[in-house]
Amino acid sequence: MVDSEIDVLIIGAGAAGLTAALAAHEAGASVQLIEKQDRLGGTAAISGGVVWLPDHEQMAAQGKDDSAADALAYFLSLDHGEMDEEVLGAFVTEARQMHSFLTGIDAIGLTMMPDYPDYYEDRPGAKTGGRSLDNDLFDFTALGEWKDRVFQNGPAPRMMLRETPLGGGSGMVDPAELQQRADRDLRGWGQALVGRLLKACLDRGIEPELECGGYRLCVEQGRVTGAIVEREGQQEKIVARQAVILATGGFEWNEALKHAFLRGPLDAPASPPTNRGDGLKMAMAAGASLGNMTSAWWVPTLAVPESEWQSGEVRNMPVLIERTLPHGILVNREGKRFCNEAANYSALAGAFHRFEPATYDYPNMPAYLVFDSHYRERYPLASFMPGTPLPDWVAKADTLHELADKTGIDAGNLPATVSRFNDLAERLDDQDFGRGKTDYDRFYGDRSRNGAAATLGALTKAPFYAVEIKMGALGTNGGPKTNAQAQILDVDGQPIAGLFGAGNVISAPTGSVYAGAGGTLGPALTFGYIAGRAAAKRVNQ
Repeated sequence: MVDSEIDVLIIGAGAAGLTAALAAHEAGASVQLIEKQDRLGGTAAISGGVVWLPDHEQMAAQGKDDSAADALAYFLSLDHGEMDEEVLGAFVTEARQMHSFLTGIDAIGLTMMPDYPDYYEDRPGAKTGGRSLDNDLFDFTALGEWKDRVFQNGPAPRMMLRETPLGGGSGMVDPAELQQRADRDLRGWGQALVGRLLKACLDRGIEPELECGGYRLCVEQGRVTGAIVEREGQQEKIVARQAVILATGGFEWNEALKHAFLRGPLDAPASPPTNRGDGLKMAMAAGASLGNMTSAWWVPTLAVPESEWQSGEVRNMPVLIERTLPHGILVNREGKRFCNEAANYSALAGAFHRFEPATYDYPNMPAYLVFDSHYRERYPLASFMPGTPLPDWVAKADTLHELADKTGIDAGNLPATVSRFNDLAERLDDQDFGRGKTDYDRFYGDRSRNGAAATLGALTKAPFYAVEIKMGALGTNGGPKTNAQAQILDVDGQPIAGLFGAGNVISAPTGSVYAGAGGTLGPALTFGYIAGRAAAKRVNQ
């Protein structure tokens, strides 16, 4: 066993870990950043990369009113007892400083999306736009040999999210411009977020060490003093003179941990299959107290069998737009609607997870997206554009009865359900579930249509289609509890000396509430910043 020594050891090189490394370095600490996989960036790199931040400078510059107090009121209005107000307060007050810090060292490039609403518009402190920020394009050639060491989910994104329907754009960019971006390897979305953070680290001599997994923490007389890690099949002890920061992501790919903790099924995670609870297990072994363990950053997903991760797992695509468009509905296996299809994707899990005591199961799982030929002629399904053949795993039939028989949906109920929805859609008034009543409901719909028509449209044109929708997650959001300085707490609520956490590995500062687009990355970056600075300053030695 070979020993090395450093001030601050950071385990996990996603967005939170990269931010923690930059914050600790700027505060004067020597930093070692290790990552278990052969690539870095994790969930952030394959995501839209949107960052939700309250009270940031761009809002003030554009005359949009916001404050940390408004953000705090917004979250607390949604709290069901899982938030620590002091920890939540650290996020809403430090978010602005984190953004200024990363912007000032060119480690982030964000532009406000002024019309992207918070997900719960009726709550105190909610804003109709401005808190969600999109990444500007980043030149990946600046990373040199590191440009191929960032996680990627399919082709490199050559658009900014705000240019696509997901961000309120048209999805149309001049082909010549797109070719120039490809030639220069300009990337948007989460690729841009991670690329900039990585470039800032490399510029400061912080070079992540890949394929170097956390094995266990070293604890001496109640203080974390480093970690035993595995590198090239050999164990190595890294002594951390000041602190260890856990930033390893969630546990959504660990079957045993999911069954032990989550409130309901999580069948198809949308994250890379690297999030297996490594940091959670290390923190538990060190005596950490746990919080928010039943929850996750839920999202309905669509399994795409043609697409696999390098390790062989099927990729699961978040279903953000498809379920909100006109001429489509979600039904359960009984052929009944069970939710507002256009609702906030994270909160929608509550409908999927409804438990029926009489049958002792989850009646809304599996669910099915059912749509007609109007939908198929106008809108894409995943990467399958209108006018292109659909794969065999999408059921197709000339009648709703036949479609039900092919999928296992109750054939007696499905036609009646579609008839009822068609009547409501024609009146543009979903009296059953309220679809189309809020700005958010209409945001992901067909914005060429006004008002509720952006999301409400009857299913009348054969053939009809159905595809199974599963419950997935962008990541779990439970883990070791922290205080406002990102110190991980023991079972008695006291800080474990020398141990900090940030990102999806910890109990989320915002509890189970997904506030708006970027609701995971805002707290992850902010607590990475808090953890890095606090660790460098030896706050709990």
